Amino acid sequence: MVDVEFIRKKHLVEGWSIRRISRQLDLARQTVRKAMASPEPPRYHLSRPRPCPIMDPYGEVIRSWLAQDIHAPPKQHHTGKRVYDRLVVEYGFAGAESSVRRVVARLRPNRPEVFIPLAAAFGQQAQVDWGQAQVRIAGTPVVAHLFCLRLRASGAPFTWAAPTEKLEAFLEGHRRAFEWLGGVPVECVYDNLKTAVLRILAGPEREEHTVFASLRACYLFDSLFCRPGEGHEKGAVENLVGYVRRNALVPVPDFASWDALNAHLLAWSEHECQRLGDRWQQERAALRPLPPRPFACALTRLVPVSSTSLVQVDRNRYSVPCRYVGRTLRLALSTERVTVWDGETSVAEHPRCYQRGETILVLDHYLPALARKPHAAMHAAVVAQMPPIYAAARDRLCQRQRDGYRDFAAILLLHQEFAAELVQAALEEAWGRDCLEPSVVRQLLLNRTAPPPIVPLVLPAALAGTHVAPPDLGRYDQLLAVS
Repeated sequence: MVDVEFIRKKHLVEGWSIRRISRQLDLARQTVRKAMASPEPPRYHLSRPRPCPIMDPYGEVIRSWLAQDIHAPPKQHHTGKRVYDRLVVEYGFAGAESSVRRVVARLRPNRPEVFIPLAAAFGQQAQVDWGQAQVRIAGTPVVAHLFCLRLRASGAPFTWAAPTEKLEAFLEGHRRAFEWLGGVPVECVYDNLKTAVLRILAGPEREEHTVFASLRACYLFDSLFCRPGEGHEKGAVENLVGYVRRNALVPVPDFASWDALNAHLLAWSEHECQRLGDRWQQERAALRPLPPRPFACALTRLVPVSSTSLVQVDRNRYSVPCRYVGRTLRLALSTERVTVWDGETSVAEHPRCYQRGETILVLDHYLPALARKPHAAMHAAVVAQMPPIYAAARDRLCQRQRDGYRDFAAILLLHQEFAAELVQAALEEAWGRDCLEPSVVRQLLLNRTAPPPIVPLVLPAALAGTHVAPPDLGRYDQLLAVS
């Protein structure tokens, strides 16, 4: 077929008339005129849609269903498959699913959203989000919740891993990020996470959690929130979550503790910031200064002490000294610790447990009660959480004599005078000597804790070669036999 370029050259360059071109090339004059009107090749356009006898009878039905989706939740709109299933069940449709999909794609309103390029000055904005990654802690697979913060102007990242995404971890993530960055940005952007937002109001207004408001009052930054379901409005940190997983946690790492994991993430963040060069230094210089005192990232609540000297929080129970039974104390819950306070005095502190139904006990909390009730030492639950030597010593003492529980209780009471590691070492030594009497364990403790002599003992030279034979204790048995 003759192309448009050939026709236009014959007419405009060589001066051929439209009639001549039509006769020479055997083309209709309308075709020649179209070629003269536009250098682009002619295209065929349908003046009306092609008829589709299978789908045309159902066009209005499909339009009505798609129109109803405007008022439905975004994640519950009709898909092509769902439209096909309804047509089959409700109308006995006999066509193909692919035909329905093409009609739905053509009829569904397609209004792409327009995005506006945004920018921020140095120190102006940070974006915050949570993410998750699989890691191993001491060989055990766990889900690490990644608190991710990225400064908008320079792109400097910060990542911290926590066992949870609860409010106390959300607060601690901010404190750690600001301290590591060396300052505070003017504003932070979030999606509508429940730890910060209690209720979404009209427009950009939010009813925020009072503790989160206290955090903002301490560090003096503003909070901005994305529109509901529009997390892409903080796209810088949305990309950071996946970037950390792919570049800092591949292959799946194994760390000895959470502290080791976070040390690795901080080193990775520092390396990323060094790649930014001067932009990172300019951003850091533009941040607001830190407050004189860091924010206390802990939730407090009043808890009653049960008759078993336990307080309960998050479906776990923690022990407190037995003298507080029946009292109401103040509990401070942070990401890593559970601290119980009586006024301004800390009375108990435990590592936080993220399991459910666990009971965390400390022997020292029950020693005054064991002094009054020594028989309880036979079945005390706290012994099961102590090193195995204690349970073994209890069983041996109770097998040897009926009141062996008294000796075991006396051994446990030694914790009131000596450190726990010293008592354990002395008990293990007594076990090796097969002398589990409380007096023996106490003497071994005294030997371990005895102060060194002030003046070292010097043996006279005259006695240096003297050999003293060991005594024969059998003579005492002979004297007893004679008497």
